Amino acid sequence: MKEYRNDDLTVLWDAEKCVHSAICAKGLPEVFKPKDRPWVQMDNASKDKIIKVIKKCPSGALGFYIGEKKESIMSENETTNVEVKKNGPLLVSGNLTVRDPEGKEEQKTRMTAFCRCGASANKPYCDGAHNEIKFEG
Repeated sequence: MKEYRNDDLTVLWDAEKCVHSAICAKGLPEVFKPKDRPWVQMDNASKDKIIKVIKKCPSGALGFYIGEKKESIMSENETTNVEVKKNGPLLVSGNLTVRDPEGKEEQKTRMTAFCRCGASANKPYCDGAHNEIKFEG
């Protein structure tokens, strides 16, 4: 887990969770620059703009803290929405419970990317394998 700080905002990035959807880089290219080091350049946008993009991260690889307190990414009353990405995953945003075949449950409170192509090594979640196999759907 990497941390990037600016004033009272801390951006967290978990590389193992990242599915490289590029939603961050496309949403705020002046901050999220994958080819640069550091790749998160906090001084290039306001705290509110950075948080807005982080909330769209489909894998949960990006998170944030304000001050010392971890902020909730979505409110408990958030509507659950499903978006089918062309040639990509199902993006589900909202509060949900994912239950595996053994009954283990995981709570999701932000956008979650679910595999549609069948090639993910992290099922039921997307790991970006649809790009490698050139999935169409």
